[in-house]
Amino acid sequence: MAEEFVPVLTPKARRILESASKLFYEKGIHAVGVDAVALDAGVTKKTLYDRFGSKDGLVVEYLKDRDRRWRAFRDTKLASAGESRAEQVSAVFDASASWSKASGGKGCSMINAHAEFSDRSHPVFAVIAEQKQEMLDLFRRILSTKGHADESLVEAIMLLHEGALVADGIGIGTDPFGIGRDTALALLKNSG
Repeated sequence: MAEEFVPVLTPKARRILESASKLFYEKGIHAVGVDAVALDAGVTKKTLYDRFGSKDGLVVEYLKDRDRRWRAFRDTKLASAGESRAEQVSAVFDASASWSKASGGKGCSMINAHAEFSDRSHPVFAVIAEQKQEMLDLFRRILSTKGHADESLVEAIMLLHEGALVADGIGIGTDPFGIGRDTALALLKNSG
């Protein structure tokens, strides 16, 4: 079994990651070659490969980095929200709306990447699936009472959130996150 390549985020590697993040999100992963990323970062292709091993390795790190930044942003919003389930659910939807507006408005980078990497055996797919599972687990934790959550409610709210991400990313609807949030809160209220 091949050993997993672990990138070292040197200053040049961080520049490469910043360039890749910008270009992959704006143009799509398959549309951007390593030549374009290296040129934008002001490094050679050899440096890119030395730091990330391959384009796939760079894509994995791009998605992991974007997810780390999203979670930090989201968790800050959750920490400043009230403790009720409704306030926490609202905070997630509102954080997503703020993140989307500040981060380019092209939708969820994970959903966008999934459109390009749907092979479940690909390392990029594993990152996407883990991020979505983490969001489902987050809603499960928020919605739990006495250690149990209504799984139908958890999944319904997750679907509303994912739908808002997609609708916002393609510019459909007047306020996908607000409508998703309000619908999630109505479901929560009706669940008891």
